Amino acid sequence: MDEILEILEKDARRTPEEIARMTKKNAASVKQAIKKFEKDGVILKYRAVINKELIRDEDSTVRALIEVNIVPQKDSGFDKIAERIYSFPEVTSCYLVSGTYDLLIIVEGKNINTVASFVAEKLSCMANVRGTATHFLLKKYKEDGVILKRREENKRIAISY
Repeated sequence: MDEILEILEKDARRTPEEIARMTKKNAASVKQAIKKFEKDGVILKYRAVINKELIRDEDSTVRALIEVNIVPQKDSGFDKIAERIYSFPEVTSCYLVSGTYDLLIIVEGKNINTVASFVAEKLSCMANVRGTATHFLLKKYKEDGVILKRREENKRIAISY
């Protein structure tokens, strides 16, 4: 992968000037490369990794990983059914995976009942869906390479005899 992309993937707040210093390139060429990556759809979006456990409020959501077993469609395989599934607003991510299940989707809802309703009323009843397995996220330790909670140092007083 391009070194500019690697730097931005680790920290999207880096300025073109900082990236230029890190890569020993000039800032104008870094800016031009970034604009091209954006135009070509290589860079789709910039985002912050938020530790939502520290900002619990009434708008907090519940997340679930749902494994989906589907029957591939003739001529389009998994793509058409995946497109129908990821079009639901509750679905934040959708992946084709190997193993027992075909798709892994990440769903968000206001509470457990909202996610359960999504699975029962929208996902499971789709014609090509053969089965699902839902796993609710209880606690996040690390997300997108970022450790969300640092280990606390042992605060016990050492006693020696």
